Amino acid sequence: MPEVSVKGTTISKKGFKKAVTKTQKKEGRKRKRCRKESYSIYIYKVLKQVHPDTGISSKAMSIMNSFVTDIFERIAGEASRLAHYNKRSTITSREIQTAVRLL
Repeated sequence: MPEVSVKGTTISKKGFKKAVTKTQKKEGRKRKRCRKESYSIYIYKVLKQVHPDTGISSKAMSIMNSFVTDIFERIAGEASRLAHYNKRSTITSREIQTAVRLL
């Protein structure tokens, strides 16, 4: 088997090819981005329905996203409390409706 000299050490050609392909694979691989859930696409769609010629900045979108998340959590919490008070194990549309009225 022919040998290749790299920085003072001798490696067989077969081993050299394996080492090169491993480093190339690592360099070519892209990192998988972590998905972040938000309501931004839905906020944007509603904005375009109401005001088609108006845009929104990323900071304003972040504020709107926080607002929607906060309101959703408040409604869910209130509906959960109502279901617990009435000794129910299921949150129905009635609990949601009452929670919205209370908030």
